[in-house]
Amino acid sequence: MRNEYGRGKGAKVAKFLVLGVIFIAVIGFATMYLWNLLIPELFHGPVITFWQALGLLLLGKLLFGWHSHHDKWNRGREWKSRLKEKMAHMTPEEQERMREALRNRCRPGFGRGRREAWERYWEDDFPKEPGKPNSEANESH
Repeated sequence: MRNEYGRGKGAKVAKFLVLGVIFIAVIGFATMYLWNLLIPELFHGPVITFWQALGLLLLGKLLFGWHSHHDKWNRGREWKSRLKEKMAHMTPEEQERMREALRNRCRPGFGRGRREAWERYWEDDFPKEPGKPNSEANESH
C-alpha cells in the first residue's frame, strides 16, 4: 500500500525500526561508557557490558516510571482553559488589562516599560467582589 507521497508504508516502518535500534544502541553504549568511566574509579564497582547497561536502563525505567511528556502538554491545556474561564467572568476593561499584562510578561528582556505595565495591571482599581464597586469609585461620585 502506498501513501500520498508514493512511498510504501513498509519503508516508514523499516526506517522507524532501524532508527529505534540505533537509538537503543547509542544509549546502551553511552550508559556502559559512563558507568565504566565513573563507577569503578569512584565506588570500586564492577565494569559492565553493553547488555548489562541495557538491563540497568530497563531496571531504572521499571523502578522510576515511564515519564511521558504527554502530562506536561495536558497541564498547558488545563492552564489555558482556566485562563479562559477566568477571563469569561471579567469586564472587557479587565480582559484588556490582563491581555496587556500577559503580553508584557511574555516579552523578552527586563525593560522599564515592562515593569510599569505589570505594576499597572496589579494596581487595585477594580472591585474585589463582582457585585460591589471599589471605594475609590464611590468617593469620586
